[in-house]
Amino acid sequence: MSMPKCQVGYQLPELDLPLDRTLIVAAAMASQDYEDVHHDPGAAQGRGTPDIFMSINSTNGFIDRYITDWSGPASRIKKTSLRLGVPNFPGDTMTFTGEVTAVDGDAVTVKVIGSNARGPHVTATVTVEPTPQQGEST
Repeated sequence: MSMPKCQVGYQLPELDLPLDRTLIVAAAMASQDYEDVHHDPGAAQGRGTPDIFMSINSTNGFIDRYITDWSGPASRIKKTSLRLGVPNFPGDTMTFTGEVTAVDGDAVTVKVIGSNARGPHVTATVTVEPTPQQGEST
């Protein structure tokens, strides 16, 4: 399977990601982010937030999932840059949207926004390209 062919302006399908306490904690632990604000409600409240919140490593992983779910298993992410906005807390739903902003040969650049009810949690730019198949040159 190859990456979808597209052009600038193409809109990726939306992805709704419901966030509960278990997902936020598990994703932080899986990415080895042991900062207490990602798993200890008391520590998070002591830092001025109402509850634990999603780590940047988790956010980056979910961006990768959003892009590779769309681009398919024969693709690879070449570059990601992101800026965080409002936090993601348990009970939020993060909705990902994406728009193709550039096509350069086989490389496709997508602007990704992950938002919750309070606004944008993350704004990212991701470049993805096909993975060379056996026998192809890079």
